[in-house]
Formats: sequence, C-alpha cells, structure tokens
Amino acid sequence: MRTLITVLLTTGLLTGVALAETVNFDRTDAGKLPPKWTGTKTGTGEPQWAAVADESAPSKPNVLQQSGVATYPVCIKEDTNLKDGYVEVKFKAVSGKEDQAGGVLWRCRDADNYYPAYFIEFWCFLVDKWPNHR
Repeated sequence: MRTLITVLLTTGLLTGVALAETVNFDRTDAGKLPPKWTGTKTGTGEPQWAAVADESAPSKPNVLQQSGVATYPVCIKEDTNLKDGYVEVKFKAVSGKEDQAGGVLWRCRDADNYYPAYFIEFWCFLVDKWPNHR
C-alpha cells in the first residue's frame, strides 16, 4: 500500500500566446478538495485527499495531502487540457511502508486509464484498464 503527500501543482499552458496557470491550495478550506478535483485511487484501499496547512508549503498556507492507504492513490484535476505545454510539481513524501512517491498523470481518462510519472525513481508507463496495466 502506498501513502504520499503532494505539495503543489503548477501547470503551464503554451499555445500560440503564452498562457500559464499556477495551481495551489491556499484558498481551499482545510480538510476539503478544491472544486473540480477528484481524489480517488487505482486498485484497492481508501485514499484521503484534502488541503491541509503545512509550514513548508511553497505558497502558504496549504498543500494537497493524501493521508489514507491505497495501492495507487491519485488526485485528478478535472478541468485540465494541455497541448504543447509543461507541468511542474513539487511534492514531499512524509510516510509510506512500501513507497514514498509522488508525480503527475497525463492523458488521464479516469482512475484506471492514464500515464503516470512517479518520482521515487523515474517511472513512466501506461495504466490501461487496471489491473492489467503493465
């Protein structure tokens, strides 16, 4: 089972005119997810995603934290559509028995169909119709 904490997601969108969006969790009520975010998992378990205060947050006061236990906890930002852009994520692993990891998903259709980039080591693979994903 995996536990991770994700600290900040910064999304840059480059199309024709340079547009950029910085996403943080500072205006999100503690204990809740921001609007248009879905906290879920691939596999089994009970992930618990919420904004929480963290003194080490790159922008104060909140971070997005996953404190439950799940095979692969994922939190999906529903209104994102990037083409020819970049994504930058800052995360801090604070616990976990099997893995202490964080990362980003792209081409995400749902919690069982996406490409992840996990950062324990750099892993990149397709999750397609879980559990037969590798």
